[in-house]
Amino acid sequence: MRLLIKNGRILDPANGLDDILDLLIEDSHIKEVGKNLATQNAQVIDAAGLWVTPGLIDMHVHLRDPGYRHKETIVTGTRSAAMGGFTTICPMANTNPVTDNEIVVEYIISKASKAAIVHVAPVGSITKGLEGQALSAIGEMAYAGICAISDDGKYVENPALLRDAMLYASMFKLPVLSHCEDPYLTGSIAEELIVARDLILARSTGARLHICHVSAQRSLNHIRMAKAEADKSCAITVEVCPHHFTLCDEDMPEQDANFKMSPPLRSRSDVQAIKAALKDGTIDVIATDHAPHHEDDKNGEFEQAQNGIVGLETAVPLCITELVTPGILTPLEWVAKMTINPASILRLDKGTLSPGAIADITIIDPHKAYTVDKYKFESLSKNTPFHGRRVKGKVMYTIVAGTPVVSEGVLVC
Repeated sequence: MRLLIKNGRILDPANGLDDILDLLIEDSHIKEVGKNLATQNAQVIDAAGLWVTPGLIDMHVHLRDPGYRHKETIVTGTRSAAMGGFTTICPMANTNPVTDNEIVVEYIISKASKAAIVHVAPVGSITKGLEGQALSAIGEMAYAGICAISDDGKYVENPALLRDAMLYASMFKLPVLSHCEDPYLTGSIAEELIVARDLILARSTGARLHICHVSAQRSLNHIRMAKAEADKSCAITVEVCPHHFTLCDEDMPEQDANFKMSPPLRSRSDVQAIKAALKDGTIDVIATDHAPHHEDDKNGEFEQAQNGIVGLETAVPLCITELVTPGILTPLEWVAKMTINPASILRLDKGTLSPGAIADITIIDPHKAYTVDKYKFESLSKNTPFHGRRVKGKVMYTIVAGTPVVSEGVLVC
């Protein structure tokens, strides 16, 4: 199959490319990028006025499969990802059974190979059963195909156990994705304390530490200092979620559990600090923490409601509306945080439009304005605080290994 994307604004931060060019796909790979490429025997997509980027990568999602398929499945989750412009997603380990051994990893990879419409790179747990008592079978999971380890949803309370996990993960060149939130504390100190601890452990072990869903200004202060002091033996990276740079605690309607998440929404000053950290490069990655829940999990008393929101289908418009349009990030800076940066952290052979690369491509209309409608989501769950919000920026095409799975904003598979 030959597919020619004409006249698009090519945004490829891996190659420092921002220009109006054509892109030719042949046999699932990128054949050529240049001006006035020939259209002979090729299906043509006219991308005039659109952004053409490497396929977006979300290194932090929850697919709920196995175990919680009433909330999300590999089928519905990857359809949601495709509609959001993501060609690769990394599901976390808090499934049932927990992804703490090679059998569960192989199940996810096998099922994804049959049912997923985007690439799925699973994350294994740090501890067995997410119980914080003993290490998971990290080596066996590494050979089975995980891209990282994390107990996301919980923090590893025992620092000695986490230190051992960091050392073991380093043997397999796996990053450790850390959920930094002490459940015995409230407010931003609950995050700040564990961020500081995990940074110290990373420095002492030489681990590749990735801080998940940072939300507080004081955490960012520790991260900046640690990054400034880090040498080649220690790699520290950080992600933020769109809800934490879009909403603050003042925006939360009373008792609306669609605004309940972990970590929680912070102050307006924290939101501004996150935007500044995105601009200066302290924050490397934007990830969704897509956390689908059945409506029963969000109804009833606020305190008993489950944490988390869906995010795959709102990430692109929130980033364009809140970051790119106001000039906080350039388009190229933003694309880097959702393509080459997560690919580099996870050592995935993705995130670039270089000739020879797998043709994972996202095409976006940055000017398209619309209202978020959760009832149109492909995700099985609809728990979002953004229903009814006006946004700008819509995914028009999602191309996975050279095959469009979203075309003109509609799923075609």
